[in-house]
Amino acid sequence: MHCISPKKALLRRQTSCMLNEQFLELLKSMTSSSVVDKPPVRRVAIFGGTHGNELSGVFLVKHWQENGAEIQRTGVEVKPFLTNPRAVKKCTRYIDCDLNRVFDPDNLGRTVVEDIPYEVRRAQEINHIFGPKGSDDAYDLIFDLHNTTSNMGGTLILENSRDDFTIHMFHYIKNALAPERCPVLLIEHPGLKYATTRSVAKHPVGVEVGPQPQGVVRADILDKMRKIVKHGLDFVQLFNEGKEFPPCTIEVFKIMEKVDYPRNKNDEVIAIIHPKLQDQDWQPLNNGDPLFLTLDGEVIAYKGDCTVYPTFINEAAYYEKKQAFVKTVKVNLTAKHIRSSVLAQNTS
Repeated sequence: MHCISPKKALLRRQTSCMLNEQFLELLKSMTSSSVVDKPPVRRVAIFGGTHGNELSGVFLVKHWQENGAEIQRTGVEVKPFLTNPRAVKKCTRYIDCDLNRVFDPDNLGRTVVEDIPYEVRRAQEINHIFGPKGSDDAYDLIFDLHNTTSNMGGTLILENSRDDFTIHMFHYIKNALAPERCPVLLIEHPGLKYATTRSVAKHPVGVEVGPQPQGVVRADILDKMRKIVKHGLDFVQLFNEGKEFPPCTIEVFKIMEKVDYPRNKNDEVIAIIHPKLQDQDWQPLNNGDPLFLTLDGEVIAYKGDCTVYPTFINEAAYYEKKQAFVKTVKVNLTAKHIRSSVLAQNTS
């Protein structure tokens, strides 16, 4: 009988363990990089004027309706659409209620009667044209163009943390715009239901660019919005043509809570955004940092046990919604390796 020395036996065990570990690592890498086939994106809409006084999107959509050469992509139908024409005509946020909050089952299924709010009726029309929401017949992708009075820069809004296609698109847009910053706001939250206009699509994309006053157009803000849409459409074309996108990770700001202004017993605002917080969207806010300032000079500070990142700071349209800013936290989202299912069919 051949005996193995303890030293050789130990070496064999170590070699075997190393091989097992290498195999597991290889298996892990193969699993993580396995390609997920996604349907091609054939129908895209670009919404402007969801809020009638946010004029960058209004101007761009009207321009593209007259001359849409720059937004056309091979194999894709791209439809620019003015979502709230009455509000656009009056240059006001809305006529009866916020169009960007009524795309829920109750409103979309509401019986049309004479006194139904204009935006609810309009939501049903939009759902009929671009939906139905949640169905296979819905548009693949909607870019919904918005302006904010807050100093948010060019911001992308994500509704679903598991939407690999949109995460990849945002990763592409962010890289295309670098070194210019392009934050991503994730509005997925169990207690906050937005029911947005863009949620009709399979892949809803919010584009929020500021600072820009309501009822005003700024060339730099409009150009930033235009570039975001361009890069998004470029990504769609590359995806449809068969380019594979390996796993990617992006940093997002996940919404945690809406914060109201301090109010008195009559529900009136009694303190304003502190100068040190004004225009500091996406910057860290720590315990003890100033939030509000009363007209008597009292400073109201932030009390919290963790760093947060406020945004939509002092947004003009949110006074009526009792919202001074939104608290967010940073999280990373990773999307799987994706490609168009058309390519998968061609290679099978």
